[in-house]
Amino acid sequence: MQRRLAALALAMAASVGNPAAAQEVTLKIAHFLPSAAAAQQMVLEPWCATLAQESSGRIACQFYPAMQLGGTPGQLADQALRGVADIVWTAPGYSAGRFPAIEAMELPFVVRDAASGSRAAWNFYEQYAKQEFSKYKVLAVHVDGGVALHTSKRAIASLGDFKGLKLRTPTRMASKTLAALGGEPVSMPPGQVTEAISKGVVDGAMGAWEVVLPTKLDEVTQYHTQPAAGQAYPAATVLVLLMNRQKYDGLAPDLKAVIDRNSGPALVERFGKVWDDVAAQTQAKVRAAGGQVVDIGEADLGAMKNAARAVDTEWRAEMDKKGLDGTKLSEAAHALARQ
Repeated sequence: MQRRLAALALAMAASVGNPAAAQEVTLKIAHFLPSAAAAQQMVLEPWCATLAQESSGRIACQFYPAMQLGGTPGQLADQALRGVADIVWTAPGYSAGRFPAIEAMELPFVVRDAASGSRAAWNFYEQYAKQEFSKYKVLAVHVDGGVALHTSKRAIASLGDFKGLKLRTPTRMASKTLAALGGEPVSMPPGQVTEAISKGVVDGAMGAWEVVLPTKLDEVTQYHTQPAAGQAYPAATVLVLLMNRQKYDGLAPDLKAVIDRNSGPALVERFGKVWDDVAAQTQAKVRAAGGQVVDIGEADLGAMKNAARAVDTEWRAEMDKKGLDGTKLSEAAHALARQ
């Protein structure tokens, strides 16, 4: 009897001392787009496959796309915080005012493309915005490559073309930029945009190329305006992959290591490449279907930049009032994006 008790005690001690030997975890991942979106199909599912392979099958993922866990896109950050989801992919800008520093990457005419912009966004987070995400395990910070202008009835080619146009805007900064350019911003979730355009509630939308096909935006818009290659977009959206801190802390050390080596810069690079690839592919499909992709000329782009300069100035002052150095943050975002 004593021998059996001793053996049981040793087994229990080994189990406690080496939790990695048995621990398995299924990560609940929530986001706001359909499951067919590139974020899930081309980034997060392959990422999960890598986690599974490197953990010998001990890490698995369960996806909850299109807000299947309830709530709104603006509540995803809270869902990760409370553990409703283990990981969320969302835009900090959907929770206006909550993550002020990272908003610098959404200022007018900062982001040129997804690859360079995402590297800049991660570096900016590392240097200037870590504190506002301290309650999370941050797995990636990237950008959407810049939001093009998708309209149903007329193209936007010059500053004057914005006048009277109602466009859906994804973030607070995009709304301010559109207003500065002469348009009328309308805020709504991505899933409502196509119907709103078809019913004439709005004339179009500001949105990254990546969302065009999953949300069927191409079916209700004919014109798609963007800067010429290499030029910065009027607006961009920062996106983040956030993990519940307690969930991460509760993982065995070897499982943490699997997640760590496949997150951060490695995952940011994956997001950036996929977004740029999808942008090129989507533009080709839009053109093939008869849609018009309009590149903004240099002079017209310059006029738009001048009109939007006040947005940057106002943002700097707003950050100063929050106790942040707005000028430092704005200049850092521009400088990192140019690298």
